[in-house]
Amino acid sequence: MGILNATPDSFFDGGKYQQLDEAIIRIEKMIEEGVDILDIGAFSTRPGADIINEKEELKRLSSLLPGISKRFPNLPISIDTFRSEIAKATVAMGAHIINDVSGGNLDDKMFKTVGELKVPYVLMHMQGTPQTMQNKPIYEDIVQEMFSFFQEKLLKINALGIRDVVIDMGFGFGKTLAHNYEVLRQLQDFQLFDLPILVGISRKSMIYKHLNIKPIDALNGTTALHTFALLKGCQILRVHDVAAAVEVVKLVEMLRK
Repeated sequence: MGILNATPDSFFDGGKYQQLDEAIIRIEKMIEEGVDILDIGAFSTRPGADIINEKEELKRLSSLLPGISKRFPNLPISIDTFRSEIAKATVAMGAHIINDVSGGNLDDKMFKTVGELKVPYVLMHMQGTPQTMQNKPIYEDIVQEMFSFFQEKLLKINALGIRDVVIDMGFGFGKTLAHNYEVLRQLQDFQLFDLPILVGISRKSMIYKHLNIKPIDALNGTTALHTFALLKGCQILRVHDVAAAVEVVKLVEMLRK
């Protein structure tokens, strides 16, 4: 899953792909490198990011999505949003998947909307909101609490007839560095849900802060943890660097043979 941020303030590539021609060039490169899914976000969810209203989020997506969908009709497109109205509008514009960082917590209409749209849904775990999530997150047992979260949410989702679900651990979303590594170490346990597991750790602070480097220098660390995640049962990598991730996937597939 290749990341395309239609935002001015994302932590790694904010401001680069807000114009359609720039976005198309970037997507063409990702396709050449072997991307399977394109994930477009117009609301930065980095810790402490500015809140934008629904109108602005839709404006950013509307300037890109119809053109992208037309130019790349065979490319599955995921929309990174926690707002049900944005989900509805973007599916109408050609999107195929809804990727909700809040797991339905920030919009109580999201599950019902996804059920009506009949599209795949990425259910992510997050403690708090993007503005508060890194203010000293606390868990008694993070893995057990995340299990309970997914169990509760999946019961509601399944009751609405939604079966095509991907679970996302939400690395960096309401978790300390130690929490992130504890979840990654026990990632295989989440295979008990018998659902695809998505891992989004590309160039994140759990890598660059631990190594005392900047996000621009965090590709090697990202690749190392991607390898570990795949060996632990991850099936979808959400990444900034498609070519490097595709190489990791190929090598891990060879190891599994």
